[in-house]
Amino acid sequence: MLSVFQHDFKTQKYHMSNPPGKGAASTGHRLTTQAALEIINAGGNAFDGAIAAAFMACVCEPVLASPAGGGFAMIHDAKGTRLLDFFVQTPMAKNTSSPDFIEIEADFGNAKQLFHIGHASAATPGFMPGLFALHEKSASLPMATLIAPARKAAMQGVEITPFQNYLANVVSPILLHSQQSRAVFAPNGNLHQSGEIFRNPALADFLNQVGKVGASAFPVESILSDQKNSGHLRTDDFENYQVVERDSQCVEITGSNVHLNPMPAAGGILIALTFANLNKNTTQDIAEALKQVDIARRKSDNNLAALLKELGPPAHRGTTHISVVDDQQNACSMTLSNGEGNGYIVDDCGFMLNNMLGEADINPGGKLGWPQNTRMSSMMCPTIVEHTDGSIMALGSGGSNRIRSTIFQVLVNLLLRENSIAESITSPRLHIENAHLDFEDPDNPKLASQLKAAFPDHRLWPDKSMFFGGCHIVVAQSGQAFEGLGDHRRHGFFATT
Repeated sequence: MLSVFQHDFKTQKYHMSNPPGKGAASTGHRLTTQAALEIINAGGNAFDGAIAAAFMACVCEPVLASPAGGGFAMIHDAKGTRLLDFFVQTPMAKNTSSPDFIEIEADFGNAKQLFHIGHASAATPGFMPGLFALHEKSASLPMATLIAPARKAAMQGVEITPFQNYLANVVSPILLHSQQSRAVFAPNGNLHQSGEIFRNPALADFLNQVGKVGASAFPVESILSDQKNSGHLRTDDFENYQVVERDSQCVEITGSNVHLNPMPAAGGILIALTFANLNKNTTQDIAEALKQVDIARRKSDNNLAALLKELGPPAHRGTTHISVVDDQQNACSMTLSNGEGNGYIVDDCGFMLNNMLGEADINPGGKLGWPQNTRMSSMMCPTIVEHTDGSIMALGSGGSNRIRSTIFQVLVNLLLRENSIAESITSPRLHIENAHLDFEDPDNPKLASQLKAAFPDHRLWPDKSMFFGGCHIVVAQSGQAFEGLGDHRRHGFFATT
């Protein structure tokens, strides 16, 4: 999942309101939010809206979402709350002869990060099986109806925002890697600039086919042809892929049930463990709790089962994110990722296959050091909170390893400090990784000095940055009132209908 280290958000505005209506959505792009609300206005529920938003994200957030990626959806309805795992799966066998696994460098300005792309960087995608499983389980409108907003946008074109332009330039070595990808993302020789219209007729045609024939429109044979000589994916990988429904990792915080992503994902376990290490809710206490979990994680060599034992039994008490609620108290919190893409366009479909095997965050083993036929772990943690007053909150974040610290701090602000949604999202954040502290300027010289003294290895961020995630929240209150916020760090957009 993409890590980005700097961007200027001074012109961004917060989006927040709470009128009664049919539903609300908070996502990483205006069009993604509007797709969800368009479907809810047409009679769909929160799950219909989330599916429509996910397809739209593939159109207007193509660096972060793709039909050949994967994700998770925490879903809440009258039956309860559970997690739908449609993240990527490692291949069943390894191509050890000639794997296409290429190192590239992404330039974030004040820092650089290495990724790996190529045919051998791709894991078995779960996006399409996941959305169709969610549709069969919980949706109410035909899939063709849910795909229509994204198909129309791909054909007519979307305006490139400054944020999407920034992302594209950060990962330009990936988008410009192959002739096919250049034809999509740089048809005139250069990446699309802010304000230009990005049309993707090939993606529109693919989405049109999905609407007509369903998941069988996914171009498996073309992917297998590309993978045959220098990738790992084979027919069995696609035939044996399964969407898995799991019980959430549930913890009680001040009477509210907080549903987190369970194993084999890492994010929910680490968030729950951080709460278990939290004594008070001051910034210093938050830093100490994050520090203790960082230590425990390194000592266990990322052994999630061992970390889970430290929690005891569950209490009954790389990315873009989509949060949708409706007036029936249905809620869907969905986090998606394509890594950054493997550098090759799938067939003539206008999207890239993922490069999850090239992501050191979730595959530290590198080119061939991954376990076969295993659901990959992830820090992604779509979250649903059931409050004691009956209201339902859906939230989540992109941000690679910072997802866990972002969601933890937002939950501390909301549930322990009882801050407003706006305060909870906009408050300065911090993150600790391998004993190194990154923190946004707290505008409190004394606090800043205390943090620097406690963590000699540190970096102060003078402005709020997408490095610290983008937490998008929606809340369905009793009486059909909605509230929410799109995190300005990732140009989030919240709206109601």
